[in-house]
Amino acid sequence: MAYSDFYQPGVPAEIESPTDSLVELYETAVAQAKDHVALDFFGATTTYRQLGDQINRAAEGLRQLGVSPGDRVAVILPNCPQHVVAFYAILRLGAVVVEHNPLYTARELRHMFEDHAARVVICWDAAVAKLQDQPEDIELDHIIAVNLLDEFPVTLRLALRLPLPSLRRRRAKLTAKADGAMKWKQLLDNRGLSSTHPRPGVDDLAAIQYTSGTTGAPKGAMLSHYNLYSNARQGAAWMHGAQERKEVFYAVLPMFHGFGMTLFLTYGILKQGRIHLFPTFDVSMVLSAAKKHPPTVFCAVPPIFETTAREAKNQGVPLTSAKYCISGAMTLPESTVELWESVSGGLLVEGYGMTEASPVALGNPFWPTRRTGTIGIPFSSTRMKVVDPDNPSVEVERGERGELLLAGPQIFSGYWNNPDETALTLLPGGWLRTGDIVTQDVDGFTTLVDRKKELIITGGFNVSPTEVELVIKTHPDIADAAVVGLPDAHSGEQVVAAVVPEAGRVIELTELQQFCRARLAAYKVPRRFERMTDLPKSMLGKALRGQIRSELLAQAD
Repeated sequence: MAYSDFYQPGVPAEIESPTDSLVELYETAVAQAKDHVALDFFGATTTYRQLGDQINRAAEGLRQLGVSPGDRVAVILPNCPQHVVAFYAILRLGAVVVEHNPLYTARELRHMFEDHAARVVICWDAAVAKLQDQPEDIELDHIIAVNLLDEFPVTLRLALRLPLPSLRRRRAKLTAKADGAMKWKQLLDNRGLSSTHPRPGVDDLAAIQYTSGTTGAPKGAMLSHYNLYSNARQGAAWMHGAQERKEVFYAVLPMFHGFGMTLFLTYGILKQGRIHLFPTFDVSMVLSAAKKHPPTVFCAVPPIFETTAREAKNQGVPLTSAKYCISGAMTLPESTVELWESVSGGLLVEGYGMTEASPVALGNPFWPTRRTGTIGIPFSSTRMKVVDPDNPSVEVERGERGELLLAGPQIFSGYWNNPDETALTLLPGGWLRTGDIVTQDVDGFTTLVDRKKELIITGGFNVSPTEVELVIKTHPDIADAAVVGLPDAHSGEQVVAAVVPEAGRVIELTELQQFCRARLAAYKVPRRFERMTDLPKSMLGKALRGQIRSELLAQAD
Protein backbone atom coordinates (compact mmCIF):
# COMPACT_ATOMS: atom_id res chain seq x y z
CA MET A 1 0.00 0.00 0.00
CA ALA A 2 1.07 3.60 -0.62
CA TYR A 3 1.65 5.94 2.30
CA SER A 4 -1.08 8.19 0.89
CA ASP A 5 -3.62 5.41 1.50
CA PHE A 6 -3.44 6.36 5.17
CA TYR A 7 -3.62 10.12 4.62
CA GLN A 8 -6.62 12.13 5.73
CA PRO A 9 -9.01 12.28 2.73
CA GLY A 10 -8.18 15.32 0.65
CA VAL A 11 -4.46 15.36 1.47
CA PRO A 12 -2.53 15.03 -1.83
CA ALA A 13 0.38 12.64 -2.34
CA GLU A 14 2.32 15.49 -3.97
CA ILE A 15 2.31 19.24 -3.40
CA GLU A 16 2.57 21.86 -6.11
CA SER A 17 6.18 23.01 -6.11
CA PRO A 18 6.70 26.73 -5.42
CA THR A 19 8.06 28.84 -8.27
CA ASP A 20 8.36 32.08 -6.29
CA SER A 21 10.31 33.12 -3.21
CA LEU A 22 8.99 33.71 0.29
CA VAL A 23 8.71 37.39 -0.61
CA GLU A 24 5.76 36.56 -2.84
CA LEU A 25 4.29 34.44 -0.01
CA TYR A 26 4.06 37.37 2.40
CA GLU A 27 3.12 39.91 -0.29
CA THR A 28 0.21 37.71 -1.33
CA ALA A 29 -0.94 37.52 2.28
CA VAL A 30 -0.71 41.31 2.66
CA ALA A 31 -2.64 41.91 -0.59
CA GLN A 32 -5.40 39.43 0.21
CA ALA A 33 -5.79 39.69 4.00
CA LYS A 34 -5.36 43.49 4.19
CA ASP A 35 -7.03 44.65 7.42
CA HIS A 36 -7.34 41.20 8.99
CA VAL A 37 -5.22 40.80 12.12
CA ALA A 38 -1.85 39.19 11.41
CA LEU A 39 -0.15 39.46 14.81
CA ASP A 40 -1.48 39.64 18.36
CA PHE A 41 1.02 40.53 21.10
CA PHE A 42 -0.52 40.74 24.57
CA GLY A 43 -3.64 42.20 22.94
CA ALA A 44 -1.86 44.74 20.72
CA THR A 45 -2.62 43.86 17.10
CA THR A 46 -0.93 44.35 13.73
CA THR A 47 -2.94 43.94 10.53
CA TYR A 48 -1.54 42.40 7.38
CA ARG A 49 -1.53 45.82 5.72
CA GLN A 50 0.47 47.26 8.63
CA LEU A 51 2.79 44.25 8.60
CA GLY A 52 3.57 44.77 4.93
CA ASP A 53 4.30 48.47 5.50
CA GLN A 54 6.67 47.70 8.40
CA ILE A 55 8.49 45.04 6.36
CA ASN A 56 9.08 47.52 3.53
CA ARG A 57 10.33 50.17 5.96
CA ALA A 58 12.65 47.74 7.75
CA ALA A 59 13.97 46.49 4.41
CA GLU A 60 14.75 50.05 3.30
CA GLY A 61 16.41 50.74 6.65
CA LEU A 62 18.63 47.69 6.22
CA ARG A 63 19.42 48.65 2.62
CA GLN A 64 20.57 52.07 3.82
CA LEU A 65 22.86 50.30 6.31
CA GLY A 66 24.49 48.51 3.39
CA VAL A 67 22.75 45.12 3.46
CA SER A 68 22.94 43.52 0.01
CA PRO A 69 21.75 40.24 -1.56
CA GLY A 70 23.56 37.27 -0.04
CA ASP A 71 24.62 39.13 3.11
CA ARG A 72 23.95 37.32 6.35
CA VAL A 73 21.88 39.27 8.91
CA ALA A 74 21.74 37.84 12.42
CA VAL A 75 18.45 37.83 14.33
CA ILE A 76 18.52 37.37 18.11
CA LEU A 77 14.91 37.76 19.20
CA PRO A 78 12.19 35.96 21.14
CA ASN A 79 8.71 35.72 19.63
CA CYS A 80 7.54 39.29 19.05
CA PRO A 81 6.13 41.37 16.15
CA GLN A 82 9.58 42.77 15.34
CA HIS A 83 10.80 39.21 14.74
CA VAL A 84 8.25 38.65 11.97
CA VAL A 85 9.05 42.02 10.38
CA ALA A 86 12.81 41.43 10.56
CA PHE A 87 12.55 37.96 9.02
CA TYR A 88 10.74 39.14 5.89
CA ALA A 89 12.61 42.45 5.59
CA ILE A 90 15.90 40.57 5.36
CA LEU A 91 14.47 38.18 2.77
CA ARG A 92 12.99 41.06 0.73
CA LEU A 93 16.52 42.33 0.08
CA GLY A 94 17.73 38.89 -0.98
CA ALA A 95 19.80 38.68 2.20
CA VAL A 96 20.00 35.63 4.47
CA VAL A 97 18.36 35.28 7.90
CA VAL A 98 20.55 33.71 10.59
CA GLU A 99 18.46 32.88 13.65
CA HIS A 100 19.90 32.67 17.18
CA ASN A 101 18.49 31.78 20.57
CA PRO A 102 18.48 35.02 22.63
CA LEU A 103 19.39 32.99 25.71
CA TYR A 104 22.69 31.83 24.20
CA THR A 105 25.76 32.91 26.13
CA ALA A 106 28.36 35.22 24.61
CA ARG A 107 30.60 32.17 24.15
CA GLU A 108 27.92 30.24 22.25
CA LEU A 109 27.22 33.23 20.01
CA ARG A 110 30.93 33.67 19.28
CA HIS A 111 31.22 30.29 17.52
CA MET A 112 28.27 31.03 15.25
CA PHE A 113 29.39 34.56 14.38
CA GLU A 114 32.85 33.25 13.56
CA ASP A 115 31.14 30.87 11.14
CA HIS A 116 28.51 33.00 9.38
CA ALA A 117 30.32 36.39 9.72
CA ALA A 118 27.17 38.53 9.82
CA ARG A 119 28.00 42.23 10.17
CA VAL A 120 24.46 43.44 10.95
CA VAL A 121 22.47 42.14 13.92
CA ILE A 122 18.84 42.69 14.95
CA CYS A 123 18.89 41.91 18.64
CA TRP A 124 16.65 41.96 21.71
CA ASP A 125 17.97 44.86 23.80
CA ALA A 126 18.33 42.56 26.83
CA ALA A 127 20.88 40.48 24.85
CA VAL A 128 22.87 43.32 23.25
CA ALA A 129 25.55 43.22 25.97
CA LYS A 130 26.50 39.68 24.86
CA LEU A 131 27.37 41.06 21.43
CA GLN A 132 29.32 43.95 22.88
CA ASP A 133 31.34 41.45 24.94
CA GLN A 134 32.64 39.72 21.82
CA PRO A 135 36.39 39.88 21.04
CA GLU A 136 37.70 42.27 18.41
CA ASP A 137 37.86 39.63 15.69
CA ILE A 138 34.02 39.51 15.66
CA GLU A 139 33.43 42.62 13.55
CA LEU A 140 29.91 44.06 13.70
CA ASP A 141 28.95 47.11 11.66
CA HIS A 142 25.51 47.66 13.16
CA ILE A 143 23.56 46.35 16.15
CA ILE A 144 19.85 47.18 16.01
CA ALA A 145 18.27 46.93 19.47
CA VAL A 146 14.65 45.80 19.81
CA ASN A 147 12.62 46.83 22.85
CA LEU A 148 9.75 44.36 23.31
CA LEU A 149 7.77 46.93 25.31
CA ASP A 150 7.41 49.09 22.19
CA GLU A 151 4.87 46.57 20.88
CA PHE A 152 2.95 46.12 24.14
CA PRO A 153 -0.54 47.63 24.50
CA VAL A 154 -0.29 51.18 25.85
CA THR A 155 -2.05 50.34 29.13
CA LEU A 156 0.28 47.43 29.86
CA ARG A 157 3.34 49.47 28.90
CA LEU A 158 2.32 52.24 31.28
CA ALA A 159 1.52 49.77 34.07
CA LEU A 160 5.04 48.35 33.87
CA ARG A 161 6.43 51.81 34.65
CA LEU A 162 4.72 51.93 38.04
CA PRO A 163 7.20 51.98 40.97
CA LEU A 164 6.25 48.56 42.32
CA PRO A 165 8.97 45.93 42.99
CA SER A 166 7.10 43.14 41.19
CA LEU A 167 6.56 45.29 38.09
CA ARG A 168 10.17 46.46 38.13
CA ARG A 169 11.34 42.85 38.14
CA ARG A 170 9.04 41.98 35.27
CA ARG A 171 10.20 45.02 33.29
CA ALA A 172 13.84 44.12 33.93
CA LYS A 173 13.24 40.70 32.37
CA LEU A 174 11.75 42.27 29.24
CA THR A 175 14.15 45.07 28.42
CA ALA A 176 17.57 46.56 29.18
CA LYS A 177 19.62 49.57 28.16
CA ALA A 178 21.51 49.03 24.94
CA ASP A 179 23.94 51.92 24.79
CA GLY A 180 25.75 52.25 21.50
CA ALA A 181 23.14 50.33 19.52
CA MET A 182 20.73 51.69 16.93
CA LYS A 183 17.07 51.56 17.96
CA TRP A 184 14.57 49.49 15.97
CA LYS A 185 12.33 52.55 15.57
CA GLN A 186 15.16 54.36 13.80
CA LEU A 187 15.43 51.52 11.29
CA LEU A 188 11.78 52.00 10.30
CA ASP A 189 12.02 55.79 10.04
CA ASN A 190 11.87 56.03 6.23
CA ARG A 191 9.38 55.93 3.34
CA GLY A 192 9.85 52.25 2.55
CA LEU A 193 11.67 50.15 -0.03
CA SER A 194 11.06 50.83 -3.70
CA SER A 195 8.92 48.16 -5.34
CA THR A 196 11.49 47.99 -8.14
CA HIS A 197 14.23 46.75 -5.83
CA PRO A 198 15.49 43.33 -7.07
CA ARG A 199 13.87 40.27 -5.50
CA PRO A 200 15.40 36.94 -4.52
CA GLY A 201 14.79 33.86 -6.62
CA VAL A 202 13.09 30.69 -5.44
CA ASP A 203 16.41 28.81 -5.30
CA ASP A 204 18.30 31.51 -3.42
CA LEU A 205 19.51 30.93 0.14
CA ALA A 206 16.93 32.22 2.65
CA ALA A 207 18.17 31.12 6.07
CA ILE A 208 21.05 29.54 7.92
CA GLN A 209 19.65 27.59 10.83
CA TYR A 210 22.11 26.21 13.37
CA THR A 211 21.65 22.73 14.70
CA SER A 212 21.61 22.16 18.46
CA GLY A 213 25.15 20.86 18.56
CA THR A 214 24.46 18.13 21.13
CA THR A 215 26.81 15.81 19.24
CA GLY A 216 29.47 18.38 18.41
CA ALA A 217 29.91 22.00 17.40
CA PRO A 218 26.74 23.61 15.94
CA LYS A 219 26.53 23.53 12.15
CA GLY A 220 24.62 26.00 9.99
CA ALA A 221 22.03 24.26 7.80
CA MET A 222 21.46 26.19 4.57
CA LEU A 223 17.76 26.47 3.72
CA SER A 224 16.58 28.00 0.46
CA HIS A 225 13.36 29.87 -0.28
CA TYR A 226 12.30 26.72 -2.14
CA ASN A 227 12.97 24.52 0.91
CA LEU A 228 11.03 26.70 3.35
CA TYR A 229 8.17 27.53 0.97
CA SER A 230 7.81 23.82 0.13
CA ASN A 231 7.59 22.85 3.80
CA ALA A 232 4.94 25.52 4.37
CA ARG A 233 2.91 24.05 1.50
CA GLN A 234 3.42 20.55 2.86
CA GLY A 235 2.07 21.75 6.21
CA ALA A 236 -0.91 23.31 4.47
CA ALA A 237 -1.60 20.04 2.67
CA TRP A 238 -1.31 18.00 5.90
CA MET A 239 -3.66 20.29 7.85
CA HIS A 240 -6.39 19.72 5.29
CA GLY A 241 -9.44 21.84 6.03
CA ALA A 242 -7.58 24.76 7.61
CA GLN A 243 -9.01 27.95 6.11
CA GLU A 244 -7.36 31.18 5.05
CA ARG A 245 -8.01 34.11 7.42
CA LYS A 246 -9.93 31.80 9.78
CA GLU A 247 -7.20 30.07 11.80
CA VAL A 248 -5.74 31.28 15.09
CA PHE A 249 -2.12 30.20 15.65
CA TYR A 250 -0.58 30.11 19.11
CA ALA A 251 3.15 30.74 18.74
CA VAL A 252 4.30 29.11 21.97
CA LEU A 253 7.34 27.55 20.29
CA PRO A 254 10.30 29.87 19.58
CA MET A 255 10.50 31.14 16.02
CA PHE A 256 14.30 30.96 16.11
CA HIS A 257 13.83 27.16 16.11
CA GLY A 258 13.05 25.37 12.84
CA PHE A 259 9.68 24.03 14.05
CA GLY A 260 8.52 27.50 15.12
CA MET A 261 9.92 29.16 12.01
CA THR A 262 7.89 27.00 9.66
CA LEU A 263 4.72 26.92 11.76
CA PHE A 264 4.42 30.65 12.31
CA LEU A 265 6.76 32.62 10.04
CA THR A 266 5.91 30.73 6.84
CA TYR A 267 2.88 28.44 7.22
CA GLY A 268 1.00 30.87 9.49
CA ILE A 269 1.52 33.71 7.01
CA LEU A 270 0.66 31.40 4.09
CA LYS A 271 -2.74 30.70 5.71
CA GLN A 272 -3.11 34.40 6.50
CA GLY A 273 -3.86 33.45 10.09
CA ARG A 274 -4.05 35.42 13.33
CA ILE A 275 -0.75 34.64 15.06
CA HIS A 276 -0.63 35.10 18.84
CA LEU A 277 2.99 35.66 19.84
CA PHE A 278 4.28 34.51 23.22
CA PRO A 279 7.90 35.50 24.05
CA THR A 280 8.09 32.47 26.33
CA PHE A 281 5.66 29.73 27.29
CA ASP A 282 3.53 30.83 30.23
CA VAL A 283 0.38 28.78 30.74
CA SER A 284 -1.45 31.64 32.44
CA MET A 285 -0.80 33.91 29.42
CA VAL A 286 -1.91 31.16 27.04
CA LEU A 287 -5.18 30.51 28.85
CA SER A 288 -5.85 34.23 29.25
CA ALA A 289 -5.51 34.66 25.47
CA ALA A 290 -7.70 31.59 24.88
CA LYS A 291 -10.63 33.25 26.65
CA LYS A 292 -10.69 35.99 24.00
CA HIS A 293 -9.32 34.34 20.87
CA PRO A 294 -9.29 30.53 21.25
CA PRO A 295 -6.56 28.73 19.29
CA THR A 296 -7.31 26.55 16.30
CA VAL A 297 -3.67 25.62 15.52
CA PHE A 298 -1.68 24.62 18.59
CA CYS A 299 1.64 22.92 17.92
CA ALA A 300 4.09 22.31 20.74
CA VAL A 301 6.07 19.71 22.67
CA PRO A 302 4.57 17.15 25.10
CA PRO A 303 5.27 19.07 28.34
CA ILE A 304 3.46 22.14 26.98
CA PHE A 305 0.45 20.08 25.91
CA GLU A 306 0.35 18.40 29.30
CA THR A 307 0.62 21.62 31.33
CA THR A 308 -1.87 23.52 29.18
CA ALA A 309 -4.48 20.75 29.24
CA ARG A 310 -4.20 20.24 32.99
CA GLU A 311 -4.54 23.94 33.77
CA ALA A 312 -7.37 24.36 31.26
CA LYS A 313 -9.28 21.65 33.09
CA ASN A 314 -8.54 23.18 36.48
CA GLN A 315 -9.60 26.66 35.37
CA GLY A 316 -12.51 25.60 33.21
CA VAL A 317 -11.08 27.21 30.07
CA PRO A 318 -12.42 25.48 26.93
CA LEU A 319 -9.92 24.52 24.24
CA THR A 320 -12.39 22.80 21.93
CA SER A 321 -11.38 25.23 19.17
CA ALA A 322 -7.97 23.53 18.88
CA LYS A 323 -8.37 21.32 15.79
CA TYR A 324 -4.82 21.07 14.45
CA CYS A 325 -2.35 19.95 17.10
CA ILE A 326 1.08 18.49 16.29
CA SER A 327 3.67 17.40 18.84
CA GLY A 328 7.33 17.12 17.98
CA ALA A 329 10.90 17.09 19.35
CA MET A 330 10.41 14.19 21.77
CA THR A 331 8.33 11.07 22.38
CA LEU A 332 4.63 11.81 22.84
CA PRO A 333 3.20 9.71 25.73
CA GLU A 334 -0.24 8.20 25.22
CA SER A 335 -1.32 9.68 28.56
CA THR A 336 -0.58 13.18 27.19
CA VAL A 337 -2.63 12.44 24.07
CA GLU A 338 -5.59 11.30 26.18
CA LEU A 339 -5.38 14.33 28.47
CA TRP A 340 -5.12 16.84 25.62
CA GLU A 341 -7.89 15.27 23.57
CA SER A 342 -10.16 15.37 26.63
CA VAL A 343 -10.10 19.20 26.49
CA SER A 344 -9.42 19.96 22.79
CA GLY A 345 -11.51 19.76 19.66
CA GLY A 346 -9.28 17.56 17.55
CA LEU A 347 -6.62 14.91 17.43
CA LEU A 348 -3.15 15.39 18.89
CA VAL A 349 -0.68 13.73 16.51
CA GLU A 350 3.05 13.23 16.63
CA GLY A 351 5.37 14.30 13.84
CA TYR A 352 9.06 14.20 13.04
CA GLY A 353 11.49 16.72 11.70
CA MET A 354 15.01 18.05 11.86
CA THR A 355 16.64 21.35 11.00
CA GLU A 356 18.05 19.95 7.75
CA ALA A 357 14.48 19.13 6.57
CA SER A 358 13.08 22.66 7.02
CA PRO A 359 12.13 20.92 9.44
CA VAL A 360 9.05 18.65 9.11
CA ALA A 361 9.18 15.41 7.13
CA LEU A 362 6.84 12.85 8.73
CA GLY A 363 3.60 13.05 10.64
CA ASN A 364 0.55 11.17 11.80
CA PRO A 365 -2.59 11.97 9.81
CA PHE A 366 -5.39 14.05 11.34
CA TRP A 367 -7.57 11.02 10.84
CA PRO A 368 -8.45 7.77 12.65
CA THR A 369 -5.58 6.09 10.77
CA ARG A 370 -3.11 7.90 13.09
CA ARG A 371 -1.04 5.62 15.33
CA THR A 372 -0.07 7.03 18.69
CA GLY A 373 3.48 6.08 19.64
CA THR A 374 4.79 6.43 16.09
CA ILE A 375 6.11 9.48 14.25
CA GLY A 376 3.77 8.70 11.37
CA ILE A 377 4.36 8.48 7.66
CA PRO A 378 6.08 10.76 5.11
CA PHE A 379 4.52 14.13 4.30
CA SER A 380 3.30 14.85 0.79
CA SER A 381 6.19 14.89 -1.74
CA THR A 382 8.51 13.26 0.82
CA ARG A 383 10.35 9.97 0.35
CA MET A 384 11.96 7.85 3.03
CA LYS A 385 13.84 4.61 3.40
CA VAL A 386 15.38 2.69 6.28
CA VAL A 387 18.96 1.51 5.74
CA ASP A 388 21.83 -0.27 7.39
CA PRO A 389 23.53 2.44 9.51
CA ASP A 390 26.94 1.11 8.54
CA ASN A 391 26.09 0.81 4.83
CA PRO A 392 23.39 3.30 3.79
CA SER A 393 23.23 1.83 0.29
CA VAL A 394 21.51 -1.27 1.74
CA GLU A 395 17.86 -1.05 2.83
CA VAL A 396 16.77 -3.21 5.77
CA GLU A 397 13.66 -5.38 5.81
CA ARG A 398 10.40 -3.84 7.01
CA GLY A 399 10.26 -4.17 10.79
CA GLU A 400 14.04 -4.18 11.27
CA ARG A 401 15.97 -1.36 12.92
CA GLY A 402 17.84 0.97 10.61
CA GLU A 403 18.82 4.56 9.92
CA LEU A 404 16.16 6.87 8.51
CA LEU A 405 16.96 8.54 5.18
CA LEU A 406 14.82 11.35 3.75
CA ALA A 407 14.42 13.05 0.38
CA GLY A 408 12.07 15.78 -0.81
CA PRO A 409 11.77 19.48 -1.67
CA GLN A 410 12.33 20.51 1.97
CA ILE A 411 15.78 18.90 2.27
CA PHE A 412 18.61 21.40 2.77
CA SER A 413 21.53 21.95 0.42
CA GLY A 414 24.30 21.49 2.98
CA TYR A 415 26.10 23.08 5.92
CA TRP A 416 27.49 26.60 5.69
CA ASN A 417 31.28 26.57 5.29
CA ASN A 418 31.40 22.84 6.05
CA PRO A 419 31.74 20.68 2.92
CA ASP A 420 33.10 17.71 4.86
CA GLU A 421 30.01 17.42 7.10
CA THR A 422 27.80 18.06 4.07
CA ALA A 423 29.39 15.14 2.22
CA LEU A 424 28.77 12.86 5.20
CA THR A 425 25.13 13.95 5.57
CA LEU A 426 23.87 14.33 1.98
CA LEU A 427 24.06 11.21 -0.18
CA PRO A 428 23.69 10.87 -3.97
CA GLY A 429 20.10 11.35 -5.09
CA GLY A 430 19.48 14.04 -2.47
CA TRP A 431 19.08 11.61 0.43
CA LEU A 432 19.57 13.06 3.91
CA ARG A 433 21.15 10.86 6.57
CA THR A 434 19.21 11.71 9.70
CA GLY A 435 21.30 9.71 12.17
CA ASP A 436 18.03 8.49 13.71
CA ILE A 437 17.35 4.79 14.19
CA VAL A 438 13.79 3.74 13.38
CA THR A 439 11.57 0.79 12.57
CA GLN A 440 8.57 0.63 10.23
CA ASP A 441 5.48 -1.48 10.73
CA VAL A 442 3.79 -3.36 7.90
CA ASP A 443 1.88 -0.24 6.79
CA GLY A 444 4.90 2.02 6.90
CA PHE A 445 4.18 3.89 10.13
CA THR A 446 7.55 4.73 11.63
CA THR A 447 8.72 4.43 15.24
CA LEU A 448 11.75 6.36 16.43
CA VAL A 449 14.07 4.06 18.37
CA ASP A 450 17.03 6.34 19.09
CA ARG A 451 19.75 8.60 17.81
CA LYS A 452 22.50 6.56 16.20
CA LYS A 453 25.23 8.74 17.69
CA GLU A 454 23.78 8.46 21.20
CA LEU A 455 23.66 4.68 21.30
CA ILE A 456 25.69 3.24 24.15
CA ILE A 457 27.89 0.28 23.26
CA THR A 458 28.69 -1.81 26.32
CA GLY A 459 30.36 -5.19 26.08
CA GLY A 460 29.54 -5.30 22.36
CA PHE A 461 25.82 -4.72 22.95
CA ASN A 462 23.94 -1.61 21.81
CA VAL A 463 21.85 0.15 24.47
CA SER A 464 19.19 2.71 23.61
CA PRO A 465 19.26 5.59 26.14
CA THR A 466 15.61 6.34 25.41
CA GLU A 467 14.54 2.81 26.27
CA VAL A 468 16.31 2.91 29.64
CA GLU A 469 15.01 6.42 30.41
CA LEU A 470 11.41 5.40 29.79
CA VAL A 471 11.77 2.57 32.30
CA ILE A 472 13.39 4.74 34.97
CA LYS A 473 10.70 7.43 34.60
CA THR A 474 8.00 4.93 35.53
CA HIS A 475 9.45 4.69 39.05
CA PRO A 476 7.21 6.67 41.44
CA ASP A 477 10.14 8.48 43.08
CA ILE A 478 11.63 9.74 39.79
CA ALA A 479 10.65 13.07 38.22
CA ASP A 480 13.12 12.99 35.32
CA ALA A 481 16.05 10.97 34.01
CA ALA A 482 18.70 10.99 31.31
CA VAL A 483 20.94 8.08 30.35
CA VAL A 484 24.41 8.37 28.84
CA GLY A 485 27.45 6.19 28.21
CA LEU A 486 30.70 6.86 30.07
CA PRO A 487 34.09 5.32 29.27
CA ASP A 488 34.81 2.00 30.94
CA ALA A 489 38.10 0.07 30.69
CA HIS A 490 36.33 -3.29 30.84
CA SER A 491 33.25 -2.93 28.66
CA GLY A 492 34.05 0.09 26.49
CA GLU A 493 31.20 2.11 27.97
CA GLN A 494 29.06 1.79 31.05
CA VAL A 495 25.43 2.85 31.26
CA VAL A 496 25.00 5.76 33.68
CA ALA A 497 21.74 7.47 34.63
CA ALA A 498 21.30 11.02 35.93
CA VAL A 499 18.08 11.08 37.94
CA VAL A 500 15.96 13.84 39.45
CA PRO A 501 13.75 12.88 42.43
CA GLU A 502 10.11 13.85 42.78
CA ALA A 503 9.64 16.71 45.25
CA GLY A 504 9.84 15.40 48.80
CA ARG A 505 10.97 11.93 47.72
CA VAL A 506 14.22 10.19 48.61
CA ILE A 507 15.72 7.96 45.95
CA GLU A 508 17.13 4.66 47.19
CA LEU A 509 19.69 3.87 44.50
CA THR A 510 19.95 0.17 45.28
CA GLU A 511 16.18 -0.20 45.08
CA LEU A 512 16.14 1.78 41.82
CA GLN A 513 18.72 -0.54 40.30
CA GLN A 514 16.63 -3.55 41.31
CA PHE A 515 13.59 -1.86 39.77
CA CYS A 516 15.44 -1.53 36.45
CA ARG A 517 16.87 -5.04 36.63
CA ALA A 518 13.32 -6.40 36.79
CA ARG A 519 12.41 -4.55 33.58
CA LEU A 520 15.57 -4.56 31.47
CA ALA A 521 18.18 -7.00 30.25
CA ALA A 522 21.18 -6.97 32.57
CA TYR A 523 23.47 -5.14 30.13
CA LYS A 524 20.96 -2.28 29.88
CA VAL A 525 20.70 -1.66 33.64
CA PRO A 526 22.65 1.46 34.68
CA ARG A 527 25.79 0.66 36.62
CA ARG A 528 25.64 4.06 38.27
CA PHE A 529 22.91 6.52 39.22
CA GLU A 530 23.78 10.16 39.85
CA ARG A 531 21.30 12.36 41.71
CA MET A 532 20.72 15.81 40.18
CA THR A 533 18.41 18.67 41.14
CA ASP A 534 17.41 19.13 37.48
CA LEU A 535 18.60 18.26 33.98
CA PRO A 536 19.99 20.75 31.45
CA LYS A 537 17.51 21.00 28.59
CA SER A 538 17.07 22.75 25.26
CA MET A 539 14.45 25.46 24.69
CA LEU A 540 12.12 22.69 23.51
CA GLY A 541 12.53 20.70 26.72
CA LYS A 542 14.84 17.97 25.39
CA ALA A 543 17.45 16.67 27.83
CA LEU A 544 20.93 17.65 26.61
CA ARG A 545 22.64 14.29 26.93
CA GLY A 546 25.95 15.63 25.63
CA GLN A 547 26.07 18.28 28.34
CA ILE A 548 25.00 15.81 31.02
CA ARG A 549 27.73 13.41 29.90
CA SER A 550 30.34 16.20 30.09
CA GLU A 551 29.23 17.14 33.61
CA LEU A 552 29.44 13.54 34.81
CA LEU A 553 32.89 13.13 33.26
CA ALA A 554 34.05 16.33 34.98
CA GLN A 555 32.85 15.00 38.33
CA ALA A 556 34.89 11.83 37.84
CA ASP A 557 38.14 13.75 37.18
